[in-house]
Amino acid sequence: MGKNKKKIKQAVTIILIAFFAVWNFSDGFVVFASDDVEKTKDALESVEKKMKREQAELNASQSVYSKVTAQVGATKSLLNQTATEISRKEAEIKNLNDQISLYKKVLTTYLQEMYFGSGDDLIKLALSNGAVNDIFGMEDQNLNIKEKILALMEEINSSQDKLSEVKEDLSEKKQEHEKILQQKKLEQGEIASDIQETQATIAELQKKFNELQGELNALLGTNYNAKDIKDAVSYASKKTGVSQGVLYGFLKQETNLGKNTGQCTYADVKKVSIAGYKKYGKKYQASIDRLYHREKLFNSIIDDLGYKSKKVSCTIPFSSAGPNQGGAMGVAQFMSDTWLAYESRISANTGHKKPDPWNITDGVMGLAIKVANAGGTSDSASAIRKATINYYGAFSQGYYNTVIYWSKNYKKLI
Repeated sequence: MGKNKKKIKQAVTIILIAFFAVWNFSDGFVVFASDDVEKTKDALESVEKKMKREQAELNASQSVYSKVTAQVGATKSLLNQTATEISRKEAEIKNLNDQISLYKKVLTTYLQEMYFGSGDDLIKLALSNGAVNDIFGMEDQNLNIKEKILALMEEINSSQDKLSEVKEDLSEKKQEHEKILQQKKLEQGEIASDIQETQATIAELQKKFNELQGELNALLGTNYNAKDIKDAVSYASKKTGVSQGVLYGFLKQETNLGKNTGQCTYADVKKVSIAGYKKYGKKYQASIDRLYHREKLFNSIIDDLGYKSKKVSCTIPFSSAGPNQGGAMGVAQFMSDTWLAYESRISANTGHKKPDPWNITDGVMGLAIKVANAGGTSDSASAIRKATINYYGAFSQGYYNTVIYWSKNYKKLI
């Protein structure tokens, strides 16, 4: 009996020790998780502040860039006006030169006639018993005409000199405008470079922010998994501001509301696409290179998600559709490179650390984010047209009509 009591005491002691060990571990885990949440929140706040500063700098740079661009345009306009004025003055100078040449010819001819023909005229006038006054009157008349021609030539020369001065002034102004234009273009280029750097920094910060948001969602257990297509569309609409009708329109056009996410392997895609591209020679080598690159990214995506294989959209025969390549994945039909570009934003909204193109929540969210980026938060026809062009890559009347129709009638159709 004493031995049994001893065993019972030992068992109780072990249970109590185990209980307190678990309690302390659990308490420690809660504290650890809480610390992680706070650290992630602090990191999010820090990144958000940096993004705001960078955005403010970007806005300022874009404002300056707009002003400099306007100045470049104004300077170009002045240059064109000056060049036009110089051409006009050159034409006037040429016209005056032509007049001078003409008057010189007239004067030369006149002088020749006066000096070679006036003797005979005077003799004839004397033999005809003409008055002496008539003889000198004729001579005075000739001299008067000569003086008028010379005076006119002098006036033309004077005008020519003035025009030359004006042209010279205009040429100097043109050179000055060209210098200003060169300076403004240099300034414009530097600002454009700054804008690119700032935009790249903002993109990196946005990516980091999205990743941290995804981590925070995971820590807080706020990841979202839609029950069905309706639930996924409703959730994505609330998160992005794109109306449910517009989302249904895109989903209907892309995958028939998620029912057809692809029927080909990447090997099928390559076989048809490369054979088609090669018929065009080296013209489409870049497209072939892009296909291989996308295949590598695709394989990386399915490996990370733990899939052995996944079907993608098929390449349409070139004979009916022209050069194209399949490979679009999942509900939203994103190419592998496009999907990776949107991953962090999808994760930030769904809470899934590794978004899945074939997951209805992630797929619809990716579609909604891309449509929102293209201005699809408005139901206007022009906004939907722009969004369809951005998503499809070109304008398609059928695509556009489908989105418009579903945006207006989705409640009756679902």
